[in-house]
Parts: sequence; C-alpha cells; structure tokens
Amino acid sequence: MIDPSDPAEVQIAKQAKIIEALINRAERGHEVGGTAYSLFQSAITLQAKVWEKTKDLEKALDTLGRASSELEIAYQTQERMQRNLADAMVAMEGGFALFSEDRLQVCNTQFRRLLPDVEPIIKPGLAFDDYLRAVEASKYLAREETDGVKVVRRPPANGLPETSGHGFSSFVIALRNDRWFQISCRQTSSGNIAVLQTEITDLVRENRREKDRLIDQQAHLLQAAFDHMSLGVCTFSSEGALLVHNERFGALLGVPLSLLKKGTPFQRIIEHVERHEIVDRKSRRPELARWFKALRRGETVQQHFRRRDGMRLDMRLHGLPDDGFIVSLMDVTAETEAAALLEQRVTERTAELTEANRQLQVHAAEQTKIEGALRLAKEAAEAAHVSKTRFLAAASHDLLQPINAAKLYLSMLTETVGEAGAKEVVSRLNRSFTSIETLLQALLDISRLDSSGAEFSITSFSVGNMLQGLSEDLAPFAAEKGIELRIVPSSRWVTSDQRYLLRSVQNLVVNAIQYTESGRVLVGCRLAGSRLRIEVWDTGIGISEADQARVFKEFTRGGGGRGTGMGLGLSIVERACRHLDHPVRLVSRPGVGSMFSIEVPLTAPGAVALYENPVVEAAPEGDLDLIVMVVENDADELHAMTQKLEGWGASVLAAGSTREAISLMQEIGTAPDIVLADYQLDDEDNGIETIRTLRALAGSDIPAIIISANRHRDFQAQANEMSFAVLTKPVQLVRLRALIDWKTRARVA
Repeated sequence: MIDPSDPAEVQIAKQAKIIEALINRAERGHEVGGTAYSLFQSAITLQAKVWEKTKDLEKALDTLGRASSELEIAYQTQERMQRNLADAMVAMEGGFALFSEDRLQVCNTQFRRLLPDVEPIIKPGLAFDDYLRAVEASKYLAREETDGVKVVRRPPANGLPETSGHGFSSFVIALRNDRWFQISCRQTSSGNIAVLQTEITDLVRENRREKDRLIDQQAHLLQAAFDHMSLGVCTFSSEGALLVHNERFGALLGVPLSLLKKGTPFQRIIEHVERHEIVDRKSRRPELARWFKALRRGETVQQHFRRRDGMRLDMRLHGLPDDGFIVSLMDVTAETEAAALLEQRVTERTAELTEANRQLQVHAAEQTKIEGALRLAKEAAEAAHVSKTRFLAAASHDLLQPINAAKLYLSMLTETVGEAGAKEVVSRLNRSFTSIETLLQALLDISRLDSSGAEFSITSFSVGNMLQGLSEDLAPFAAEKGIELRIVPSSRWVTSDQRYLLRSVQNLVVNAIQYTESGRVLVGCRLAGSRLRIEVWDTGIGISEADQARVFKEFTRGGGGRGTGMGLGLSIVERACRHLDHPVRLVSRPGVGSMFSIEVPLTAPGAVALYENPVVEAAPEGDLDLIVMVVENDADELHAMTQKLEGWGASVLAAGSTREAISLMQEIGTAPDIVLADYQLDDEDNGIETIRTLRALAGSDIPAIIISANRHRDFQAQANEMSFAVLTKPVQLVRLRALIDWKTRARVA
C-alpha cells in the first residue's frame, strides 16, 4: 500500500491515513457490537409482548365464543316469546295491537276486524295517527251521544288521546248495531304504545236499564206523594200546558181523566168547567188575563168557587221559578159553613145581648147558654187543631220515609258504581232527591208555622255551637260557587227555639251564597242592648226597594227571578221569627250587596240540653266495630240502613218491632252496643218503648238514637229524660256516623 520509492513525506502521509482508517474501523467495530446487543434486547421484549397479545387474543376469542352461544340462546328465547305472544293474542277476547315508534308492529285478528272499512289498512308499519284518523272516518261508528255515554267522535291524532300523567287514556266508540267498545292506549316505559279494544256493550245496556228503573221509581214516588195529599194539585208550564196532577184535583174540580192529560191547556179546563156548569153561576167568573198578569208580578191568586152540589172550593195559583204556575184546590165546605154558622150565631147573640142590656136579669140564663156554646166551639176548634197537628206529623213521616230509604240506597250505589256515565246519573238522582227533600221540608215548615197553635221549644243555647255547625254544613256549597264564607265565632248564649232559629239563619246564608256571583258572605253577631243581632252580609246582586217588601212572600225570589229554589226560604224566616218575636231587618243596595239580621234575646250561659246532638267536625275513620240494633217498620228503609251500617263494618241486628228486637237480643245473649230506632212503628208501637224495654232487659242504659220526623216538645222532653239522641228524617249519613261514634265513646268514658 506504501510505495518505497515515494518521497518520505508522501510515505508518512499515506501511513497516517492508513493508521487513521484502522482507528476508525476499530471504533466502528465497537459501535456495531453495541447495536446488535440492543437489537437482541428489543427482540426479547417484543417476543414477550407478542406472547401477551396472543394470550389476550385467545381470551377474546373465548369470550366471543361464549357471547355467540348466549346470543343463540337469546335468539331462541325471543322466538319462543314471539310464539307465546302470538298464542296469547289469538286467545284474547278483545283486540290488541302494539305500536313501536308510532308504527304498527303486531296485532290480533279481533283488532283488525273491529271496523270492516278500516281492516284493509291495518298492516305492519301503519302509523298510529293514521289508525286514529281511520277510526274517526269509519262509516260504522254511531255519530251521536246516547244513553249518557260520551262517544269520542274525533279521536286525537297526536299520540295518546287525553293522555294522563301516567301515559294512559281511553275513549269509547259506539257502532251502528248498538255495540260499544272502549279503546285503551297505554304508553310503555320504552316509548311503545299498546292499544286494547274491549267490548262494553253489556255494561252500557245494563246501565241503561238501571237508569230507566231509577227514573221510573222516582216518578212513582212523586206521583204517590201527590196522590195522597188532601189538596188537589196541578202544575202548568209557562205556556199554560198541564204537566203533573193528582187524582184529588180532578175529583174536586169534576173534570174527566181524559181531559187531565199532559199538555192540556189551562184555559180549556176552565172552559170545560163553565160549559158543563160544574160551578154555580153565582160564583165569580174566572178572569184568566188578570190571573196571569198577577202571576207575572209574583203575586198569589186566590179564588173561591161553589159547585152546584154545594161544595165550596178554595183555588190558589202560585207562580213557579220557570214562569209556570201551580194550582191547588181545597175543599173548604166545612170551614165555610162553620164560618157562616158562626157569623149567624154572632149576629143572633149580638141582638140578644142588646136586648139583655135592658133586661139583664130576665136574660141571665140565656147569657149563660151563650157562654157555654162559645166554650164548646172553642173546644171544637182546639180539637181540630190537635187533629191537624197529628196529620202534619203523620204526613211528614209518610212523605220523608221513602225519601230517606231512597237516599240510603243512592249513597250505597254511589260507592259501588264504577263507570263515569253511571256516576253522573246517580249524582243527578242524588240532587233530585235533595231538591224534593228541601221542598217537602219547606212546605211542612210553612204548614206548621201557619197553624194557629204552632209549637215551639224555647231553650237557652250557645250561638257559637249553632254557627259552627252551620259553617260545616254550608262550606261545600260556598266552595262549589267559589264564594268565600266566613262565620265569626261567638261565645254568647240566647233564648229561642234552636231548630227554627238555625233554620232561619241557614236560609239567610243559603240565599246570600245563591245570589252572590263573586266575593264573600260574612256571618257575625253584634250586641244590641239586651239582644243579640245575628247578621248575614253578602256582596251579591242586591235587592231593589220595590222587591224588598215582597221577598218574604212564598214562591218569590229576588234579582228578577234568577237563582234556584222555590222561593220559600225567606217566607219561612218571616213566619218563624214573627212567632218567636225576633225582629228581622233587611238593608240592601242593588249591585252592592245585602244585609239580613235577626234579633234574639240574650241569656246567661248554661248547660247544654241532654238531647242536643254533637257538632260534627269530621266523619270518623275506620270500621264501625259495633253491634247495632236497628228497629224500623218500613222494610225498604230497614234494608237500606242495614246495608249502609254493614258497609261501615258494623254487625247489624235488624228488627221491625219491639218484639222482634227483644227476640234478637235474647238470641245473641248480649245487649247491642247501640240502638237505632224509628219513632213511629206499627200497631201503636214506638221507638221510645223499644229503648225502654231493651234497657230494662239488659239492665243498663244502652246508647240509643231515635230517627223520626216528630218534633213535638213532649217528644224532646222524653229524649232529655231518657238520655237518647234525636235525628230527623231524611238522615244525613255523616251526622249519623259521627253521632254513633260520639254516643258509644261517651258510654266507654
């Protein structure tokens, strides 16, 4: 590599290059050796990672295999569930369909075939809104509402119709062949919609039959009440067409039944009476035009007639709230003859007394005879009054007995009926019976107050307790109208007839609520010397000065005839307060409101009468775990009361007389926890005798409640003496339940 012939400098340079090259090579050799070692270390690490990844891959393949097996099992389970679902849908009585994402997924044959003209479009994939629109447009739907069932003519097409907060709703459709179906839609947690078609034809038809039966029963009760009245009663519409009458009306007026049919004009009946000369020609001819004008003014028309056979008739015409009128006929022959006879006797005795002034000694014996005759006439009048009082008591019992039984049955029917349409029918019947009860109570109160010997029970009692009970009774009525009812408490005691004072204040408050469209009604007491003034304020429509004088007449309503009721409330207030010597005051401004007040004598606080019932704060809760003896001679009312008490959880011993009650008590070998007895039983038997006998047999004072329409002072005195409570018919169930609880708890205490 080095040429010896080269100069020394060249040879030295070449040698330096060779040495440098060798040094560099040696250094590179060392570097190559280090890189190989690094590559070896990397290969070992890479092989470890490959082994780790291989293990992970094997685990993943194993997991994938197990998942594949589970997926196969799930697929088999799904197929089995689909087969079960298909079998269940075939076995269902109603139609069923499932919509997923608002599209039809599956349905059964009944669902598809409900409406023939909709069947062709019911296929998987059908939109839920399209299904509702097709149902709406079906020609097989009945397009009217019938039998009190609401028919949805236009099912909503925006998802669930009338959807509640729980994703459930339903509507009813009626087919032309008098078939009824309920379509229920439920939204599942996954957002699907399940639709169920259920046929409710039998239920609708049963509700229809039950409604007709209840209506017929109500009509029968009303007609029976009319037919047993001593008055002849007939009602006419605002056009003068006959609506309802009783047999006594035709008998007194001498009109044939063929003429007394619904729709016959009142003028035609009068013309028949004139044409056949049923009324004596000397009697005053009817002036129909004048009568109708008087009725329009809210006045009562009274006319006396004398039939050709000598019978005297008193006819009265009263206007009704619907601009119709009611005609009542009364046979006053005996009263007229007695008045004529009395007038004749007074004339004769006056002449004799004039002569007796000149010959006093001669006619002393004749004067004694006259005094004796007057005494006999007074005794006869008092006997007639006692007879009338007994008749009123019997009439109130006979009229209110079937209404009490009907209200008990309606209460049970309200708790058992489930369909909304049937509940509405029962609710309307309840309101109808309540109206009948209110009207009968008002008529009986007016009859009692018009009697010359009206009985009153004057006691001392707390006004606060009376007003508290009044507040609880009328609070629901005020809340229903959206009126604020505020009754200011009072600790004062007064002297009055508690029943008639409560009825008078109640009528004032009811009128205030009824004639107040918005605002409030305030009831409070104000001292007025030795008297307490009970005031009722309202923000109602007010009463004009022209109407203030006539609002206290019967069948008269303020405010131009607006409102509800028969217009008897203020008439009862005026009569009761006049008998009790309680001044009544009215201050009113139209459009501002009215204030009615009653002044009552104050008295010192005293003890509450033993027969006074507790104030009902709330109906007790829980079962009535008692043995209750019910004594009632009316089979329907006994059955209804038994069913109601058993519904409260009581064990009931039902008896129709005192003898049966004794037999039942001896049969069970123990005394009942409480006795509920009607006062008027059969064969001169009564509830007081029942209580006295059962207590003597048991050797202890069994708690007892008398249920009756009897309000005489002697009866209340017996209640005070024997320590039993009194409830008047028709019974308010919430008061009965509270009174039973109060009486039984008092005995335990």
